[in-house]
Amino acid sequence: MIVCQCLAISDADIRAAIAWMRAADPETIVTAGKIYRVLGKQADCGGCMSLFVETMRQSPGFPVVPCSAAPPILRQPPVGEAISE
Repeated sequence: MIVCQCLAISDADIRAAIAWMRAADPETIVTAGKIYRVLGKQADCGGCMSLFVETMRQSPGFPVVPCSAAPPILRQPPVGEAISE
C-alpha cells in the first residue's frame, strides 16, 4: 500500500526501514524523521503524516524491547524522603 504518494513510500518501505534500524541498534527510538532519512527522502507536504505514523506504530519492530541487562529506572524521591541504597 502506498502511504506517501509525493515520495512513493509504501508500508513495506516503512517496515523495512524499521527492521534495518532495529538490526543496527535494537534500542533506537524510531521516529518518522529517522525513517525518512533511512529511505533517503525528506518529508514533503505532510498530508500523509497521520497514515505514515499509524503505519510506523503498527509495524512489528516499532516498540523498543527492554534489554534485560539495563539498569533499573531511577526516580526522583518526593521532597523530604530519603534515598535508600
